[in-house]
Amino acid sequence: MRQYYAIGPRETAAMSTAELRENFLLENLFVPGEIQLVYTHYDRMMVGGVVPTAEPIVLPCPGNLKAEFFLQRRELGVLNTGAAGTVTVDGTIYELGRQDCLYVGKDAREVSFASQEASQPAKFYLLSTPAHAAYPTARLTQAEATPVTLGALETANQRTIYKYIYNEGIQSCQLVMGLTQLHAGSVWNTMPVHTHDRRMEAYLYFDLPEGQRVLHLMGQPQETRHLWVGEGQVILSPPWSIHSGCGTAGYTFIWGMGGENQEYTDMDPAPITDLR
Repeated sequence: MRQYYAIGPRETAAMSTAELRENFLLENLFVPGEIQLVYTHYDRMMVGGVVPTAEPIVLPCPGNLKAEFFLQRRELGVLNTGAAGTVTVDGTIYELGRQDCLYVGKDAREVSFASQEASQPAKFYLLSTPAHAAYPTARLTQAEATPVTLGALETANQRTIYKYIYNEGIQSCQLVMGLTQLHAGSVWNTMPVHTHDRRMEAYLYFDLPEGQRVLHLMGQPQETRHLWVGEGQVILSPPWSIHSGCGTAGYTFIWGMGGENQEYTDMDPAPITDLR
């Protein structure tokens, strides 16, 4: 299991492109027939990818956690970005279609992932944060989520937001998770930008056409940096950093947060004219 240590704004401002990618970009999360897990020291968020093929894949308990099982002191969010699959939690099977979400609460002992068809596998994206209480395991399909449309075509940022795990949806200890789909002709996300010093955030970019990329903006508003991000790659965004992107084509991204609170609207805006 890879580990990523917390980096501050002063160190980030002096980094080369290669160093930025090494510390803030997660690649190769979705490997057929495997589970990949990453431990970050940003609010102790864990990020993972699971692509089951012929056989189910069991959620392991890495030795770094010093736990008897993965969810002994944690909670888990699962969002499917691939074909239909299932997640089995302590013997109960949950079907997840494309862009359906499952929350698994603390104390669940056995979790496994499977695809309905090995030739068209599910791609499960995982986010996990520490948990102090056990909330019930719950599924929410994309059709059941309440969409919110924001932005406009005139500013190239018209998008629909689907919230799954948050205060008014699936309940959790601290994990917040959802996805945003850009409308045809729009390429910007999270512009105007913001930070939220009380929570870290992770962005998974997917549904990018072959050969296309997203230019992700990060850093403090007065000291921005950028990274070119491809299909199925994740950006780790520290609490002090903006997180915004502009694609060379349309895309979808999953956002997930953990930290001090679960208020989706708790943001510290940065005016566009103040960006440097």
